[in-house]
Amino acid sequence: MRTVTKNGLVVLQFEHEGFKGFIHGFLTRNGGVSKDQWRSLNQGSTVGDELENVLENRKRAFSFFERNANSIYDVWQVHSTDVVYAQAPRRPDEPHIKADGIFTDDPEVTLFMRFADCVPIILCDPKRKIAGIVHAGWKGTVNNIVGNAIKQMTEKMKIDPTDIIAGIGPSIGPDHYVVGEDVVQQVKKNFGKEESNLVSQQNGSYYLDLWAANEYLLRQSGVSSIESARICTACHTDDWYSHRKENGKTGRFGALLAIRKED
Repeated sequence: MRTVTKNGLVVLQFEHEGFKGFIHGFLTRNGGVSKDQWRSLNQGSTVGDELENVLENRKRAFSFFERNANSIYDVWQVHSTDVVYAQAPRRPDEPHIKADGIFTDDPEVTLFMRFADCVPIILCDPKRKIAGIVHAGWKGTVNNIVGNAIKQMTEKMKIDPTDIIAGIGPSIGPDHYVVGEDVVQQVKKNFGKEESNLVSQQNGSYYLDLWAANEYLLRQSGVSSIESARICTACHTDDWYSHRKENGKTGRFGALLAIRKED
C-alpha cells in the first residue's frame, strides 16, 4: 500500500493497477478536529462525539479526495448481509438504509463506510467500472457478506466475478481478535474444513483470522486478484480506531470509494 498525506490527513491506498480507474482510500484518525477518545478524524456520528466535529471531519475527508460531500452514499451498518445498489447520492433528508454492502455504477456517487476493527473490503471491476464496498465484522464474515455483495453486483450489473479486484483494508488482526466458543461453532458450520485455517487457540482463548476468512470467501466467489493491507487496527491505535483495544471508547475511521470520471 502507499501512504498519501495532504492538509494534515493521512490516507492509505492500494497500488494494484486495477484500482487506477477508481478513487479510494482508508482515512487514518489523523488530521481532524475531534478531541479526547475520538481523536482526531472521527467519522462516526453515533459514538458520542459532537456532530459539528463529525461534519467537519467528513468535509475534510471528502476534500482530500476532491469529492463533493453531497455525493455521499452511506448506510446504517448493522452487521447484516444486506447489500444496497446506490443509483444516486443519498439526500441529506433521506434516512439511512440498514445494510453492510453498497455498490454503484455512477461516478457521481461516493461510497462511504465507517470502521473500528471490522474489515473494510472494496470491490472494483475495472472493465465495467463498477464499485462496491463491504463492512465485515465476525457476523458478516461468518454469514458471507462479501460473497453476497459479489452475487448482487454480478446479477445486477452482469459482470464476471473474475474481473473484480478486491482490497482488504486495515482491521483487527488475528493476534488480537479473541472470540467465544459460539463464534467458533458458527465458523465450523459455515466454513467446514477451512475452519482449521481460520481459528487458532492460545492460552485457552480462540482467535479468529478475519483477513484469511474474507480472502477465502473472495476466492470462493471467483475473485483471484486480492490485495490485503494486513494492518491491525488494535496494534496501531495512533493511526486507527480500535473498538476492542480502546474498550469501545473510540471513534470510526472512514473508507471511501468512487468511480473515477473519464476525461
